[in-house]
Amino acid sequence: MKEILKSDKLEYVHSDIRGPVFFEANRMRKEGIDVLRLNTGNPGIFNFGMPDSVKNALLNNADKAVAYCDLKGMPDARESICNYHLSKGIEGVTPDDVFIGNGVSELVSMTLTALLNYGDEILIPCPDYSLWTNSAYIAGATPVHYMCDESNCWYPDVDDIKKKVTSKTKAIVLINPNNPTGAVYPKELLEDIVAVAREHQLVVLSDEIYDRLLMDSVEHISTATLCPDLLCVTFNGLSKSHIVCGFRCGWMIVSGAKSTSQDFIYGLVQLASMRLCANALMQLVIPAALEDSMSTKQMMTPGGRLYEQREAVCRELDRIDGLTYVKNKAAFYIFPKLDIKKFNITDDQQFAMDFLHEKHVMIIPGRGFNWKEPDHFRIVMLPEPEIIGKAMRDLGDFLKDYKQK
Repeated sequence: MKEILKSDKLEYVHSDIRGPVFFEANRMRKEGIDVLRLNTGNPGIFNFGMPDSVKNALLNNADKAVAYCDLKGMPDARESICNYHLSKGIEGVTPDDVFIGNGVSELVSMTLTALLNYGDEILIPCPDYSLWTNSAYIAGATPVHYMCDESNCWYPDVDDIKKKVTSKTKAIVLINPNNPTGAVYPKELLEDIVAVAREHQLVVLSDEIYDRLLMDSVEHISTATLCPDLLCVTFNGLSKSHIVCGFRCGWMIVSGAKSTSQDFIYGLVQLASMRLCANALMQLVIPAALEDSMSTKQMMTPGGRLYEQREAVCRELDRIDGLTYVKNKAAFYIFPKLDIKKFNITDDQQFAMDFLHEKHVMIIPGRGFNWKEPDHFRIVMLPEPEIIGKAMRDLGDFLKDYKQK
């Protein structure tokens, strides 16, 4: 019989977060080997519980989610989302500008499908969250990666952004707070990036899902507040801040130059209509969750679980010879750098595999975030402090004698 091949659009698509190291860890687990999975930001598997506010909103209102709802989302949920972004300083938005989706992942795919044509280019940070690069490929466009500077707090290199803009560039993506680095961008830097977008009339796509997971008194500035003259789509959701990844609860809000973007916005409506509506059960919890900021803040301050887990990781990383890192200011990721000459590392995936096999800890190599050098990897800092601390001591022990063959 004729062989059935996958679409050419998937040629460059990859997801190392659930890639070869992940599949090897699953094989080991089936053999009864206990593996600590530091591959994905999934708090629910590390004994984080959803806030009571979310649980009560779901249990007390489930009957309201039986029928299809509006293709953009339930009115109460969209009003709460709109008010949240108005409170952050985004002007000129209404509930009608909100689209609720089955996670930000679905909405990113919808947005790039509606926006990009074959041959278009889109600027994406490096390192990136691979959802963005993969969605660009599937949309038929070319992702162009601008560099984030590790020596400067992992901030985007504005000069590199300027060099990467061409006549084909359609949009620029910001991931702030950042995954995988945990960086939070200052207002002045955002203004510089917006100035480039303004000069070249680029659509601004701002992934801000970690904006409530902030540490060390840093402030998050929503990009849309700085570019009311440009089309900006801001992405956010509850998955991480309210421990409901499995609910697939995300949204986007369109702001700025809406009057000249009606055809694109109609494209979003077309795609939203195709899937009828987002999961209605998860939309029930949005108003209650956005009123409950305290449960999230409590995790991010001294004594809070996410704060103490970060401190446990950094204490142990400080003790490892041949490893450096930039301390994250948000989220629960850190992206350390290895001395590849010291360890003779030429293949970061092999490094992750070797660590998995010897210490039964799963990490994701830098290639999973489109980082080209074999010298970085991402740690997810979600296990309790004593567990994640031990995993980092295991990493130090592993690296004492490690030399890649």
